[in-house]
Amino acid sequence: MRVIVFSSKMFERPFFERANAQSNHELVFVEATLSVHTVSLAAGFEVVCGFSNDTFDEPVLRELHNLGIRHVALRSAGFNQVDLRVAGELGMVVARVPAYSPESISEHTLALILTLNRKTHRAYNRVREGNFSLSGLMGFTVHGKTIGVIGTGRIGESLVRILAGFGCVVLATDPVSNPACEQLGVRYVELDELLRCSDIISLNCPLTPATHHLIDDNAIDTMKQGVMLINTSRGAVVDTVALIRGLKSGKIGSVGLDVYEEEGDLFFQDLSETVIQDDVFTRLITFPNVLVTAHQAFFTREAIECITATTIQNVCGFETGTNPQENLVTTAMLAN
Repeated sequence: MRVIVFSSKMFERPFFERANAQSNHELVFVEATLSVHTVSLAAGFEVVCGFSNDTFDEPVLRELHNLGIRHVALRSAGFNQVDLRVAGELGMVVARVPAYSPESISEHTLALILTLNRKTHRAYNRVREGNFSLSGLMGFTVHGKTIGVIGTGRIGESLVRILAGFGCVVLATDPVSNPACEQLGVRYVELDELLRCSDIISLNCPLTPATHHLIDDNAIDTMKQGVMLINTSRGAVVDTVALIRGLKSGKIGSVGLDVYEEEGDLFFQDLSETVIQDDVFTRLITFPNVLVTAHQAFFTREAIECITATTIQNVCGFETGTNPQENLVTTAMLAN
């Protein structure tokens, strides 16, 4: 099949070529992000492969359908970038990569927690400048602290295993409890209790209508004074303007973000020679207790191998009519 891969990066191509060696699909890589302005590039292809920053809204999906595209192969676990109602109406098959080394993301979550807490990023820069003062670098012992995990799917479960090793008390909230987490001593509670009792809160849930701006002014008001908030899920789970208010008031003691709700205009590109036009983001990164990484939690060799292999598997499944059911994305998933 002819597959156009939008938002492609050079690092992905060798992995895709290895994964595709036995299938022999024709893969064409373009660096452009899919949008209403670039959708015409899909003319002559049968499958569109997109990433988390590509747009599959109604205008784009209808134009893709007009071009003969019947399959959207997402190389991401999240699917909030797709208007599933329209895709279903058009009879388009949408598949994703539901699990690609969940340890990659949970380990990055831990890296954000430890870096923010022990301020190793600031210490690194100080020592390079000959400043060996410890002033302002004091952290706390993570052992024994209460960690709230919002979302206990594969990634949340992996994070729980790590936190159990640290000797943390773990609270969790999820529409469906995970028995593996319960066996590790996790106690499932309502969101309000998790927010009130946690020293550190980690967001590991998908972005759905129910989780959009889950962390807003009311949620922040409920949290402990000086709480640490970590988001490696999807940017729009957090209301960034409310987050800034929480930082200014001191209610939020520190923040680690690997995602941002308007990241489509920023992440995965070099903007070091330009003036960033997003005033909210530029305000956010002025805080000394905020650490932002550019959606790199997934970025390990193991994860990329899994992403590309599963994406090719999904394309093959569409071609033969044998799509793995666990990889398909339908409107029913919006209710979860």
